[in-house]
Order: sequence, then C-alpha cells, then structure tokens
Amino acid sequence: MTDPAFMRTSAVPELPARILSLLPGLLRHRCECGSAHGIEAELADTEIAHALEHVALEIMALAGSPRTLRGETAWDFARYGRGVFSVSVEYDDERVARTALKVARAVIDSICREVDSPDIAVEVTRLREGRSSA
Repeated sequence: MTDPAFMRTSAVPELPARILSLLPGLLRHRCECGSAHGIEAELADTEIAHALEHVALEIMALAGSPRTLRGETAWDFARYGRGVFSVSVEYDDERVARTALKVARAVIDSICREVDSPDIAVEVTRLREGRSSA
C-alpha cells in the first residue's frame, strides 16, 4: 500500500487489534526500537511496514522457523521518496520468508481496505509442507 495516509498504523484504528486477533503469538514479540510497553503499544503507532515485518516473522514462526529470527524496517525518504520502506527478515528457509512477506502484505492490505483477510492457517500449512529440507 503506497497511500501516504496509511504510512502509520495509527491511521487505521482497528489495525493493532485485528492483527493481534489473527496472530496472537505477536504478543511474544519484542522490538528493540519500540515501546517499553510491549508490541501492542508499538503496533498502535508505528510504520505500517514495521507492522508488516512483525506479521511476516510471526507467520514464519508458525510455519516452523525459529522465533529467534529478527527483522528490520528502514527508510531513506531523501533518497527513495516518502513512503518507501525496506523490510528485511532473517530466515532459515528463503521460500518461507518470501511467502510470509507476501502473506503479511495481504493481511495488512486486507485490514486497511476492510476486506476479508487471507486464511493464515491455510497459508501456514502450505509453508510447513513446502519447507526446504536442507
């Protein structure tokens, strides 16, 4: 989503509650740059891209990736333009990470647009079944 009105989670009042209802495991997340009051407070007013980072990491964890994997959300508006963010996540399986990021985007978009969210359980099952065996 590139609409500047949706750059922060606070622009979508129900976003934190809806994310947490879909992915209650997010309550276990910690954020180095975030609120001392936990991920729930962080999700109340942060960059949408930062929320996407946490959603992707939680989907990866549900699909069998270690919960110790970390992510980062960065931006350089002077260089790339307002609203352009870079989200990166550590991963143990590249396909799982790429798909989790796509599903996370679909989840965030569905909440912002007030439409049905993807079925996370189905997506997680697909990811678990398709894990690389290294």
